[in-house]
This record gives sequence, C-alpha cells and structure tokens, in this order.
Amino acid sequence: MVMELSVLDLALAALLILALAGLSLRLGLGIEQRLVVAAARTTIQLLLIGLVLKLLFDNAHFLWVAAMAAVMITAAGREVMARQKRRFVGWWGFGLGTLSMFVSSFTVSVLALLVVIGNTPWYAPQYAIPLLGMVLGNTMNGIALGLDRLTQEASARRMVLETRLALGQNWNETIADTRREAIRVGMIPIINAMAAAGIVSLPGMMTGQILAGTAPVEAVKYQILVMFLIAGGTGFGTVVAVSLGARRLFDERQRLRLDRLRTGAD
Repeated sequence: MVMELSVLDLALAALLILALAGLSLRLGLGIEQRLVVAAARTTIQLLLIGLVLKLLFDNAHFLWVAAMAAVMITAAGREVMARQKRRFVGWWGFGLGTLSMFVSSFTVSVLALLVVIGNTPWYAPQYAIPLLGMVLGNTMNGIALGLDRLTQEASARRMVLETRLALGQNWNETIADTRREAIRVGMIPIINAMAAAGIVSLPGMMTGQILAGTAPVEAVKYQILVMFLIAGGTGFGTVVAVSLGARRLFDERQRLRLDRLRTGAD
C-alpha cells in the first residue's frame, strides 16, 4: 500500500520553496522569481504528465507509446539546444541533441525492454515510458555538457586550432584533444552518480519502489539496471553528439568555421 498525499501535504512541502525564495530576496541572490516559476512549472508539468500517463496506461497501444516517446525525445532535444551558451545555427542546434538521444537513449531503452525485462507486450507503457524518461533525462544532461564544452573550448582556443591547421594537421587531429575533453565532461555526472549510489545517495527509482512496497533487493536490481542503461545512453549519446559537432566546426576545405555558432541569447 502506498500512502496517498493530499493537497495539504503538497502545500506544506511548497512552503520550502517559498521560504527559499524569501531567503533569496533577503540575500539579494536574484533567483527568487526563477525558483517560483520553476516550482510552478514542475507542478503543472507533472500533473499534466500524470493525466497523460493515466490515459496511456488505459490505452496501451504501440502507436500511442511511440508518439509519447517521440514527444519526449523532441522536448529533450530542445532542452539540449537551450542549454548551450554557443549553439550551432539552423537545424544543427536542435538536430545534434535529438539525433544523438535517439541513437543512444531510445536504442538502449528498447534493448532493455526486449532483452532484459522481457515484458509482454514489450512496449507496455508502465515500463517503457518511465525507463525512457530516466535514460533521456540523464543523457540529455551529458550531451548538453559535452556540446557546451566543445563549442566553448573551440571558441576560446581559436588561434591554437587555426595554427594547427596552418601547420598541416587535418580537422580530426586539430580538434582531437578538445573533443576528448568534451566527452569526458559529458560523462562526469553519471560517473559521479554511479560512484555515490548506495553510499552517499539512494537513487530515485529504487527509493520510489521501496516506498511502494517492493522488496529492497528487487528494487536494487532494477536500480542497477537503470544506472547501467543511463551510463550507456549517456556515453554513446555524448560521443555521437560531440563527434558530429566537432566535424561541423570545420568545412570541406579543413577551415575552422566558428560562424556556424551563435550565442544562446541571439
């Protein structure tokens, strides 16, 4: 049995947000408005997704599940683009993140549903949607960090990169160390999360299952599965996104093309 939460329970928890906003106002941090707006967005978005998932669970058809997955991947691709300080112009800004997450997160999730979990049908929304959501959320962070580091480093080291090109290196050799650093940065969050799991923190999925009455050992098994899927999705997605982004920084004549980037505020 799960203890149900009332509106009053949620309102009491919301007092923490209001208190934090008041503290921000008192200290002059300037984040009180963003904090309140983020809390309001969280509430509205989660309530809406709760209603959507209820309808989806009641009508577990493959096309509906596929449509939901497409919306999630598209929204994640937009978030990757929005988090870039210097993003690629045109469809590249949106397409890099979206394609990378489709190749990594979607593929990894489908593999887990078909081979590991083996539920019937394999696309059952109570498994497919939460699993894809967890993998997508973490992969999105890794790809965003990796691309941001790539474009920032390329802009900051423009003279170094152009000197290497002038000395005869091709684009792949010129950008190799920057690309490696960007991939490493994208992988840091999931590596830290795996290293701290079970000692510093109890991951959300495992905690939720335990609160719902699942045996702790079984909850741990699912959490290990999810962590490995997230690591795989994040790693492969970051490698794909950063590699494609690095190639996009150079044209067919081996010239560095920073005009293909623009600041996020533009």
